[in-house]
Amino acid sequence: MAEDYHVIEALGKTKVVIENGEVTYVGDPLVDYCPIFDKIDDTKHLTKDFIKWNMEKRIREFGMCTPQRVVKMPDVLSFGISEILKTNTELGLIDCVVGVCEGTGTLLITDPEIIQGVGGRVSALVSTTPIPEVIKKVGVENVLNPETAELDPIKGLQMAIDKGFKNIAVTILPSEIINDIRQYPTPEDVNVYIFVAHTTNADDNEVEISFKNADVITACASDKVRKYAAKEKVYYSGSKVPIFAISEKGRKFLDNRLEKIGKDLTINDYPLDLENHPNPLV
Repeated sequence: MAEDYHVIEALGKTKVVIENGEVTYVGDPLVDYCPIFDKIDDTKHLTKDFIKWNMEKRIREFGMCTPQRVVKMPDVLSFGISEILKTNTELGLIDCVVGVCEGTGTLLITDPEIIQGVGGRVSALVSTTPIPEVIKKVGVENVLNPETAELDPIKGLQMAIDKGFKNIAVTILPSEIINDIRQYPTPEDVNVYIFVAHTTNADDNEVEISFKNADVITACASDKVRKYAAKEKVYYSGSKVPIFAISEKGRKFLDNRLEKIGKDLTINDYPLDLENHPNPLV
């Protein structure tokens, strides 16, 4: 493995490898069409060539996976996960986010602009290696393991507790680790909120675990997430790629963001109109 080696899943859950600032591998996308990238980049098909171009654009524009990484950014979407977290941190309802960033691995984030900058332009981080310049930008004291840039949300949660944070949000991919986070022993005065992202192609078990434990879940291109949400009639916002508010607190977090940007608050109108959703749903 190269010294500088980053694996990301993006745009239809496509595996992308970036080494030394260059895209060296692009896998096959599971999704052909995404309304978000249609809106942003005017693309009707998520081809391998487009995905490579999009990754290279991110490297150019904000230094993704390089020492030039910009860690503070403006909002990208109206109400993606990072935007919701940013707003509720600004409101004082969340005092720490356990997240991940290429070049740092798991880290603690308290600055709303870094919450947005780290999470707003990168999808799922599968693995990464340390980039000292990026670690310095986010603060070495906030990085779980500066030597290895490991990804471990449980250790990140414990680190946040040890530092005295009381309202901790954890961003996580669909997995059984969500159970472990929800059942993790915490002091009585500590609240843990779970935000599940990158749900495309999640299996039935992962989706069930997410809905039983999370506060907020993104739909991405998941057919199973949409069906489970419809069965439970959970509150949501978004007509193309909904974000579902599972808990009452999750609904409050989402509504706070919607209120800030002047949009209607969450609804639970079903069935969902799937005409303009990603295609295919997997």
